[in-house]
Amino acid sequence: MNLQDKFKEFRQQKKALLATNFYNFETLKGIMLAAQSKQSPIILQLTQSSIDYMGLRNAYNMGKTALKYYGVEGWIHLDHGGSIELVKLCLETGFDSVMFDGSELPFEQNIELSKQAVKLAKHYGANVEAELGYVAKLGQSTEKTGFTEPNDAKVFVEQTGVDALAVAIGTAHGFYKEEPNLDFERLIAIKEITNAALVLHGGSGVPHEQIKKAVSLGINKVNIATEIKNTFMETLKLLMAKNDEIDLRKVFPPATDAVETLIKQKLEIVS
Repeated sequence: MNLQDKFKEFRQQKKALLATNFYNFETLKGIMLAAQSKQSPIILQLTQSSIDYMGLRNAYNMGKTALKYYGVEGWIHLDHGGSIELVKLCLETGFDSVMFDGSELPFEQNIELSKQAVKLAKHYGANVEAELGYVAKLGQSTEKTGFTEPNDAKVFVEQTGVDALAVAIGTAHGFYKEEPNLDFERLIAIKEITNAALVLHGGSGVPHEQIKKAVSLGINKVNIATEIKNTFMETLKLLMAKNDEIDLRKVFPPATDAVETLIKQKLEIVS
């Protein structure tokens, strides 16, 4: 099943897909073990920085091979693609889904470039995600606001033809200094006048009950990234502080196990 059809299915069931970023084999394995255990579909995401680190073809093949090896239904997605050139390259590589992130561009320019991404993706039958509104990225101010306006979302989806739309309703990428309060009324309004799958970026650190409510009100995809790498690294730091082990095959498994536990928890929340 392609991702677009899965979104339609989950939209009817008021469920969401968990979208997880992976950074190496160990984080990928933890995600896969969790999805296999829960018999849950999963989206594997790669950003520009992860692609630069692992190599585009290598990272893509790692994800595709893992999905097949662990018997998990899933898709490979470009997260926060910053250019049409990268979108095109990922589509040519075989990605099932791509995101063009023009959220920091003027509204009309975001529409125009997102339309280009949709046009490119049609040749591959791939899903296209875009973002509208301000969801602070790592290092950016979380005090700045720029929530998604429902009418803007309607116009944007109609003019671009995107399959999925990341909306700004109170989340941010990275960890929060204080507990976020999602704007559920805004989410309801957006869902009522758009037919795109709605995406919640910045899912790391959002209270479980708020994520559950967001899913029940129309969110179809929840992104988790920061918590994955933080869980892996914090576990690894604790382990390394207590011994002088140099065999990475003995050092990495506990950190992988911690990622598996985290993703199991997240899968229970969204399904």
